[in-house]
Amino acid sequence: MQRLKAHFGFDGFLPGQQEIVTAVLDRRDAMVLMPTGGGKSLCYQLPALCFDGLTVVVSPLIALMKDQVDKLVSNGVPAGFVNSSLTAAEIARLKDRASCQHDAGRIDKKNPQENQQRLKILYVAPERLALPEFRKFLQSLNVSLFAIDEAHCISEWGHDFRPDYRKLKSLRTKFPAVPMIALTATATERVRKDIVTQLGLRKPGVFTSSFNRPNLTYNIYPKKNSFSALIKLLRDHDNGSTIIYRVSRKATEEMAADLVANGFDAVPYHAGLEPPLRRDTQEKFIRGETKIIVATIAFGMGIDKADIRLVVHYDLPKSLEGYYQETGRAGRDGLPSECALFFSYGDKQKQEFFISQIEDRQEQESARLRLDQVVELCQIQSCRRKHLLNYFGEKWDEDYCGGCDVCSSPPGASEEFDATRILQIVLSTVIRTGERFGAAHVINVLQGTGNQKVKSWGHQELSVFGVGKSHTTDELRWAIQAFLATGLIARSEDSFKTVTVTEKGRAFLKTNETLILNKPKAAESDDSENTTKGVAAKGSQRNREPHGGSDRELFEKLRLLRRSIAEERSKPAYVIFSDATLWDMVDRQPVSRGSFSQVSGVGSVKLEEFADAFMEVIEAHVDQNGSKKIVNPDPKPRSSVYRAKDTPSQPSSTVHRTKELVEQKLSVRDIAQQRGLTDNTIINHIARLVVEGETLDLDHLLPSKPQLENILSAFRQSSGTQLTPVWELMENRHTYEELALARIGLLQQGAIILEGDKLSLA
Repeated sequence: MQRLKAHFGFDGFLPGQQEIVTAVLDRRDAMVLMPTGGGKSLCYQLPALCFDGLTVVVSPLIALMKDQVDKLVSNGVPAGFVNSSLTAAEIARLKDRASCQHDAGRIDKKNPQENQQRLKILYVAPERLALPEFRKFLQSLNVSLFAIDEAHCISEWGHDFRPDYRKLKSLRTKFPAVPMIALTATATERVRKDIVTQLGLRKPGVFTSSFNRPNLTYNIYPKKNSFSALIKLLRDHDNGSTIIYRVSRKATEEMAADLVANGFDAVPYHAGLEPPLRRDTQEKFIRGETKIIVATIAFGMGIDKADIRLVVHYDLPKSLEGYYQETGRAGRDGLPSECALFFSYGDKQKQEFFISQIEDRQEQESARLRLDQVVELCQIQSCRRKHLLNYFGEKWDEDYCGGCDVCSSPPGASEEFDATRILQIVLSTVIRTGERFGAAHVINVLQGTGNQKVKSWGHQELSVFGVGKSHTTDELRWAIQAFLATGLIARSEDSFKTVTVTEKGRAFLKTNETLILNKPKAAESDDSENTTKGVAAKGSQRNREPHGGSDRELFEKLRLLRRSIAEERSKPAYVIFSDATLWDMVDRQPVSRGSFSQVSGVGSVKLEEFADAFMEVIEAHVDQNGSKKIVNPDPKPRSSVYRAKDTPSQPSSTVHRTKELVEQKLSVRDIAQQRGLTDNTIINHIARLVVEGETLDLDHLLPSKPQLENILSAFRQSSGTQLTPVWELMENRHTYEELALARIGLLQQGAIILEGDKLSLA
C-alpha cells in the first residue's frame, strides 16, 4: 500500500486489482480480463516495483509504450521502451540501464533530465522479442515478470489478431521460471481460452472484472441529418477530446476537412499517412494540441488518454468486440463521457457487400455473424448496456441502466410508435410464406417486389403481397428487429436466418391488443448555426462535468496551470495530473502539503514537484471567491501553506533555496526569475518558512511601517484575514502580492495568529 500511494497516488485498489497483484507477487501466471479504464496496467506495474529484477511488458504500439513510460517516469518509476523510434545509441543506453551491472546511482550530465536509475519496467514490441539478438540480451538479465498487454491479439478468434503475438509462446520455453500475466479488455470466453493455450500459461489465475463502465453513456442515433447532429455533439463536449471513427481513409479526410470548415480543430488519421505525419498527429492529440481526431480503426488501440469525452462511430463497427474496445477509450479518468453511434441500413448493406467478397467461406460467415450482432445492438428495444454485458458473458440484473438512449429516454431521443398494424402484416406474411425464409424475402413480399425468388415460389399470388408498400425498407427492417427483441418472432441461428412466428406472436394475432414501441429519432441537430461547408461554427459552453459555477472556474485555472507545465516539459497534460485529479483538488481545495497529499493521483514525486504551484492557484481562488467547502482530510490542521507550530515539518529543498535567497535580500521578483518560478510560489515558500518557525528578516520585502499599520487596520475593518476585502478597502493601493507579504509579516509579528487550521486577528 505504501508503494501504491507513493508512486501512483492512490489510497486503495480498484475492484479486482488487489487479488491480481497478490497472485502476481506470488509468482503465479494470470489471465486478466478487465475493461478499459479499470486499472489493468497497475496489476503489473506495482508488482514490478516489488520484484528485484526487470519486468518486461509486451505492447503492440509505439505510442502506447511512450505514453505508459511518460506516466511511470512522472511518478518516479524507472521505466523505458525499446522500439524502432529510437536510435541505436538510445537503445544501447536503455539496454545498459536494464543491465544487472548498471550503476544505479550514476547521473548522465549530458541528459540530466533522464532518470538514470536501473530500469524496473521495459516495454517492447512483439516483433522485437522475435529477434534472436534481443532475446539473448533478455536472457542475460534478471527478468522477474512478463506482462503481455492487449493479449487478445494472439488469438485468431479475436477481433484484432496479430501473427507476431503467436511467437510469444516461445517465452515459456526460454524463460520457464518467469511468471507471465496476460491482460486484455475485450475477449469472449473462446478468446480467453485461446490466450491461455497460445501463451502456455500454467494453471493461471483467471480474473474477470465487470465489463460495465458506469461513467459511459451509450447513445445510438439513426443516420439522418447526421452531420448537423455531429456538430451539436461536438459543441456539447467542447471541454474534452473527441475521437470520430470512419470506415475509410477517404472518409476521415473528407470529414476532418468539413469540420475544419465549420470552425472545429480536427485532423484525419489513417494508416495511409506518412509515418512522421501519423506520429505527429497522434502526439498532438495525446498532448491536447488537437481536440478532435477523425480516424479509421487504425487509431487508438492502447491509447491511454484520460480526458476523451466523446467517441463517435459515424459508420457501423464491424464487431461488438471492436465497438466495445473503441468506446472504451472514452472517460478513462472515470468522468462522464458519451459514446455515440450513427446507424443506417445503408451502412449495413455496404459492409455486407465487402463481406461477400471474402473468399474463405468460414471467415465470411464469421464476419457476417459479427455484423449481425452489431446491428442487433442498434435495433434492440431494451437496455443497450445490458445487451453488451450479456454478450461478454456478464449477467446484468438491472433492466434499466440510466446510461443509454433506451433507458434514459432524453427529450428527442425516441418517440412512441403504434406498431400494431405493421406487426400484424409482418406476422401474417411470415406465416403465409411458410416460415422458411429470411427477413429480406419477407420484406420483398410485403413491398410487392416481384423478383425472381418471389416469383419462383409463387408468393406474388399471396394476399399479403404488397400490403406493406406504404412502409420503407428501413422501417420494415427496424420493425422486424424490434419484434425479434420483444419475442414475437424468432430467427434461426444457422446461415439462412429463417424467420418464424413464436407462440407469443400467434397469440397476439388472435387478440385485439395494441403494441406500442419506442422508435428512435434522429440525433438532435443545432439549427441555430449553419453547418454547411465553409460556415464557421461557434463552440457552446454546455457543461457536462460534475461541477459548475465557481468550481468550474477553479478547475479551468488548474487546467491552465497543468497545460503550461505540460508544455514546458513536452508531455501530455494528463501525465501531469488527470482531469479526475484536478476535480478532486476542486472538491478538497487543499492548501497544505498534508491535504494535497490526500488528493487522488498525487504520489510523493508529484507532491514534491507540483504541490506548491497548484496550491498557489487554489489559495488565490479561495481568497478571491471564498471557500465553498470545508474539506479537511488531514489528521493535522491545514490552512493555505500555513501549518500549526506544534506540527513541524522539514522544509523541502526548493523552499530552503528560497530561504537562502531571501537572506541575500533579493526581492520576490528577483528570486522568482532566478528560480524560474512565479511570484506567488515564492510568497508561499516564505509563508511556509514563517509558519514552520524559521527566523527570517523580511523588512526588505514588506511595506513601510506606516503602510503596514494601515494594512493591519484594513484587516481589522474587514473582520478577517482574506486579501480581497482588504484590497478593496484600500482602493487598489497595493497589489495582491504586497498584501500577501504584509499578512506574512503581521503573522511573524503576532498581529495575526494561526489557531489550529485558521488565521485570525490577534
